[in-house]
Formats: sequence, C-alpha cells, structure tokens
Amino acid sequence: MTISRRQFNKGVAFTAGATLAGPIGSAFAARNELNILCWEGYNTDEVLSPFRKLNPGATVRAESGTSDPDMINKLRAGETNVWDLINVNQPWAQGQLYPEGLIKPLNKDRFMPYFDQMLPEFKAPYPLALAGNGDLIGMPQRYGPFSFVVNTDKISRATAEDQGWKLFLDPKMKGRYGILTYDNWNVMHMALTGDQNPFEPMDAAGLETFKKTADAIFGGAKMLTDDLVAMNLALINGEIDAYFTGGTYTASPARLDGASNVRAITPNSGPVGGKGGVVWVELTSLVNNPNPSTIAEDFLEYVQKPEICKAVAFAEGTYNPVSQMANPKVMSLFDSDELDAIQMDSLAEEMERSLDYQIVPSYDELIKIYSEAKRS
Repeated sequence: MTISRRQFNKGVAFTAGATLAGPIGSAFAARNELNILCWEGYNTDEVLSPFRKLNPGATVRAESGTSDPDMINKLRAGETNVWDLINVNQPWAQGQLYPEGLIKPLNKDRFMPYFDQMLPEFKAPYPLALAGNGDLIGMPQRYGPFSFVVNTDKISRATAEDQGWKLFLDPKMKGRYGILTYDNWNVMHMALTGDQNPFEPMDAAGLETFKKTADAIFGGAKMLTDDLVAMNLALINGEIDAYFTGGTYTASPARLDGASNVRAITPNSGPVGGKGGVVWVELTSLVNNPNPSTIAEDFLEYVQKPEICKAVAFAEGTYNPVSQMANPKVMSLFDSDELDAIQMDSLAEEMERSLDYQIVPSYDELIKIYSEAKRS
C-alpha cells in the first residue's frame, strides 16, 4: 500500500564526492555523521551545506523518499542502524513509528521552547507531535491544505469554496477539469466528494458509493497526469478550468511565476464534522538507531533557525508554509510575492476548514476500485 503526499521523487543529495550503491552501510566506525530519510527539500544544498560547515569533518547525507510507508518500511527492514532522522507526514509517528520502537523521544527541555515560536495551530504543541504518554516524538515544520485548484478567471474563489467537491460532479464541469493523479490523495478526496469519511472503515455499501463517485469523476475529466507543472500549464492556457487534487504545494510554483489566478481551494464545508479539506503536516523524528549520531538532534535544532526555515519552505520546485512563521525573524525573510504564492492571506482559515491527513483504513479496497475506474 502506498500512501504519500507526493507521487514523485525529487532525487537524492549526498555529501560532495560520496557515492552509494544500495543502502548506506550499516556499521560506521564513527558516528560524527548524519543520515536523513526525508521528503524533498531537506536534501537540498541550501539546507545541508550550512550544516556541514557548522560540523567540519562530519558526513551528512540525505535521501528523499517516494512515500511515507516506503520510508517507514526501510526502518522496519532493519535500517534503524542506517538512518538518524526520518521526515514523514503527521499520522505515522504517533500511529506506527513510536509504538513500533522505530523512533525515540526528543529532549523536551531542548525542543519544547521552539513551539512558542510556531503558529497557533502548532502551539498546543501540535498534538500529533506527542505520544500518548506525553513524549515528544517529532517536530513539525512544512504543512499545507490539499484539496483542489481552480483558475479564478473562470471559476471564482467564492464559488469554488461554496461548491466544494461537488464542483466536480456538476454536469457543467464535464470536460473542463483535470485529475492530478496523486492516487492516495485522490482516494481521500473522492470519498469526501461522495460525502464519505475516508478515515473510517467502509462497508460494502460505502465501497459502492465510492465506486459511483470515482466513475463519475474520472468520466468527466479531460486530462490525467501526475505532473503538477503540466497541470498548472493546462489551467493557465485555458485547456481546463480546475484540477482535482492540489493545494498550496501544487499551485505555488505557478503563483510565484505571476499566475495569481491559479488558486488552491479549501471547501467551506464538508462531510466530516463540517470539514471537507485535508491538511498535511510533516514531522521530523529521531530514529531509534542503536549507534546514535552525535549531531542528529543538532540538525533538528538547526532547521529551526530563521534562514533555514525559509530554505526549507522555498526548496526548489514547490513552496510551502512552515510552522515557524509566527516568529517575526522568519516572516521577515518572505517577500510579498512569496507570501502570495503560498496563499498566506487565507492560510489560517483554510486550516480551520481542514481535517488532519490520517491513515485510510480501507485503502486497499478503495485503491482497487479507484484503479479500475482510472483504467476505464
């Protein structure tokens, strides 16, 4: 089963001159090194190079994954002796990584004060950063609402927010939208379109409802692609007026290039407690490596620095808000165009209208139905 925020891999970044064949070796002579398993962004030179300069002689490597479960399965397969930090989306640390002993608690005295500089949504601190016993098991940073995207020259923001997912069942929209084939997200979003809760198990009647929704949405689509650039171009060029599955993450590159009519939409309402949007939040956790790195927690503290927060937020390719943007020193690093690109004007209210991304219990059954509808 593959559940990921993104369906593509931006690549791997290693120390200059380092080449690896297969997994990183398991028994290093020294642990003045850091191996990070992460989503793209943390593996960029803008993030890693300053840390290497702060730690001369240390070996620092980062590899970006293709899905949360794929990264987690590396640890399950014995690579806890390889990796020092793992960066995945919010449900996994609390739901699987910590209960399975794959990650270990962070030093609360060291890291809890950083929550004071985070946005209100994360100041509690963020509940999914804590284990049931109160241990701190991850630090949030990048996040964003993820629902769908429209060209506001064709469909107003107000109309899109009011119609929500029903926009894609409107007969007038047939042939006017695309589907960005981030399959795991499509599954969640199609459930919401059919007034279903994707985060609860579905019975036979629920699966049939989902099938009807999936057939309808695929049946009305003009184009399918997993390329966000191609989808944004189609939106800008007038080939389509909207696309199913997208958010700040996918709309931001076009917006930063000046296409402010490309706008990520979070529905005003929905079927799960009145909410219809979904938000992802990344957590970075300390792997339970039996031979711990001496600099792993240093890196986790390092990425709280204002200039590194900005580097993580605006990693090459896509742009996202970060939880530390309540800190004036962080916010001052973003210019007005960058804030517009990530839709900072509506971010707080969109978060209020969004559910936390969670594990989908009926995913295996739903992805089969989805895949059949996609093929036909």
